[in-house]
Amino acid sequence: MRSKLFVPAARAELFSKALASQADALSFDLEDAVVEARKQQARDLMRELLTGDSARSSGKTLIVRVNGLETPHFADDIRAVVQPGLHMVNLPKPWSADSVREAAAAIEEAERQNGFRPGVDEPVRLLVNIESARALRIAHELASAHPRVAGLQLGMGDLFEPLSIVRTDVPAVHHAMFAVRMAAAEADVFAYDTAWANIKDQESFRAEAEMSRRLGFIGKSCIHPSQIAIVNEVFRPTDEEISHSVRVLEATRDALERGAGAYVVDGKMIDPPFVMRAENIVATARRLGLLPPTSA
Repeated sequence: MRSKLFVPAARAELFSKALASQADALSFDLEDAVVEARKQQARDLMRELLTGDSARSSGKTLIVRVNGLETPHFADDIRAVVQPGLHMVNLPKPWSADSVREAAAAIEEAERQNGFRPGVDEPVRLLVNIESARALRIAHELASAHPRVAGLQLGMGDLFEPLSIVRTDVPAVHHAMFAVRMAAAEADVFAYDTAWANIKDQESFRAEAEMSRRLGFIGKSCIHPSQIAIVNEVFRPTDEEISHSVRVLEATRDALERGAGAYVVDGKMIDPPFVMRAENIVATARRLGLLPPTSA
């Protein structure tokens, strides 16, 4: 899930374009992108889309950002969008671990009501937003609150703007990214990067994406189709990374046969943490079709 494109849930005319895009994932937004008067209409559109063939056959990760637990819309959102084929619910503005557990319980009940088949339909996971000072402080509690949590997503606009922190302050952005990445790592879930509002400033968008990749994020949100190609390129393992990782795994097999605990590949000392990184890179390369399934 390198690239994830936000799509307003009330804009049905954009759905087919989004499904045909090169984005790995689509995040349909019932929250900020939909005005109060159109919330029900947007829910109906989401239910229709998610129960139709076009979404299910798209091969994309399908996510819906619902309205927050404290709003009058949350329960109706969950009942409408938790359909077989939905991969994740994006939970905005969680206040506590109890909030995450409450959301998970609501999803579980909606799965029962909407005919999920145990062992056949994949359970809907949670993508939890980190977009407040409190959420950043308790990020690990949120990430580990329930097994349905798949990842943490940084929301820099909501986190920085109310506090008058300059969005382009790189040290501040780096600090927030690092904190979220460490919290996600402790809970063994993924970390996903924030959106970039200035669509025309592609140079800064790329630089931020590169920073988040260096920090171990798996991808970055896009608010415009023009950003998708940049993200897909940045979060693609380089040919050099893939080749080195293949050599590491080959050397690992050889070392195990010889009973060696540490060994050198391309002039670098290799031990278990480096093997784990190589395994992740090779798995990503296979998923993207950059390596055949049986290589390494």
